[in-house]
Amino acid sequence: MAETRSALVIDDERDIRELLVMTLGRMGLRCDTASSVSEARSQLSRNRYDLCLTDMRLPDGSGLELIAEISQKHPDTPVAMITAFGNVEAAVEALKAGAFDFVAKPVELTVLRDLVRHALELNESRRSTADTVASRLYGESPAMAKLRQTIGKVARSQAPVYIAGESGVGKELVARTIHAEGGRASGPFVPVNCGAIPAELMESEFFGHKKGSFTGAHADKPGLFQAADGGTLFLDEVAELPLPMQVKLLRAIQEKSIRPVGAQAEVVVDVRILSATHKDLAALVADGRFRQDLYYRINVIELRVPPLRERLDDLPGLASKVLERLASAQGRAIPRLGDDALEALRAYAFPGNVRELENILERALALAEGELLNASDLRLPRLSTQAPAPATGAPTATAAAPAAAAASVDPRTMNPRDTSTSALPSYIEEIERAAIQQALQENRYNKTRTAAALGITFRALRYKLKKLGID
Repeated sequence: MAETRSALVIDDERDIRELLVMTLGRMGLRCDTASSVSEARSQLSRNRYDLCLTDMRLPDGSGLELIAEISQKHPDTPVAMITAFGNVEAAVEALKAGAFDFVAKPVELTVLRDLVRHALELNESRRSTADTVASRLYGESPAMAKLRQTIGKVARSQAPVYIAGESGVGKELVARTIHAEGGRASGPFVPVNCGAIPAELMESEFFGHKKGSFTGAHADKPGLFQAADGGTLFLDEVAELPLPMQVKLLRAIQEKSIRPVGAQAEVVVDVRILSATHKDLAALVADGRFRQDLYYRINVIELRVPPLRERLDDLPGLASKVLERLASAQGRAIPRLGDDALEALRAYAFPGNVRELENILERALALAEGELLNASDLRLPRLSTQAPAPATGAPTATAAAPAAAAASVDPRTMNPRDTSTSALPSYIEEIERAAIQQALQENRYNKTRTAAALGITFRALRYKLKKLGID
């Protein structure tokens, strides 16, 4: 016989307690109640619960201190906060204190049932996928060990998570891991690149539209929020959202409901928000290019993904795993990296991080003739091994990029005493090639953005790509 699930309801209003107990009871949960912090502590000392619901204000203390206490002493018990309607600040504080989720008064039963369902699924997920995160994010370095530990914690929550990191570090993989390790693993994971949606179509893409709401709307269409209902919506490159859309997104997150374009009524949605960007959101807020209220709402928990240069000890094993995957997909023997190839990889700055490593190894695998990959097979761009990569949020490239690239050309390929004019054209080409390749990587190979970042026209960039043989 299956064990009966249990919940602890903590609220000083009897009507609220009775409503919650009745609703949870119909879902098959045995409920205990408490009307104060002291009563709750007493119940928690005697019983183990699958879920706790607590009010914000209690006669002898705050629900926030109770949440922090439960998170520390009973980490396997999800706890959710009951807040006054519209009190977003309290909800955010609860999530930061360790709350699993929150529900606003007056309690909407549909939202409450979804919350309870996710809490119970979270407990099942913990039991069955304890080691999954280690298999998804490879690395034994201290930076990766810390990242996995943090992911394990944030996966237990429903709090919005902001994933910061340079281009190519694997921010979407981190988001997928958080989803897979949490209570929403059985629901959909919907990734969206905010920079890839035209501004005029954003509202329709995010919230859906009704038939006839605008020219071309020939049928009802659900939006991304509805597609992610019951699961996770991952907003990649969230910094690219225009300000008008930021306002609409903020409201959808706060109210947990959306209004499709052309619709008269709102639709309740149950979505966890994860977001990411390689830019510095705090700097964009300071410049007035990103709304401060939205920033605080999506950045309840910040998770930084380390660049590859900060975990070079992981490089040999990571490269081996990538080669194994690529070779298996092609049905060929798994090649081995020679000592000189590993040395070259360790000396390389990897501005494109893990994504660039995968591209380098895929190219080497395609062009190499034997099963041993040497340094020459890698065809590494001649970038400096010493120059630090741009910090998160730093401009991707500017008109000064060629000058910076000049300092980053590998000195081993040039003779500083050779001032002959015959060497000048190839020297300039190396500068241009390094600057363009770095700008392409940092702008995720979007040529329009790369041209803008370099301060040249799209046509000029296209000409230079052809001239320099950059594919």
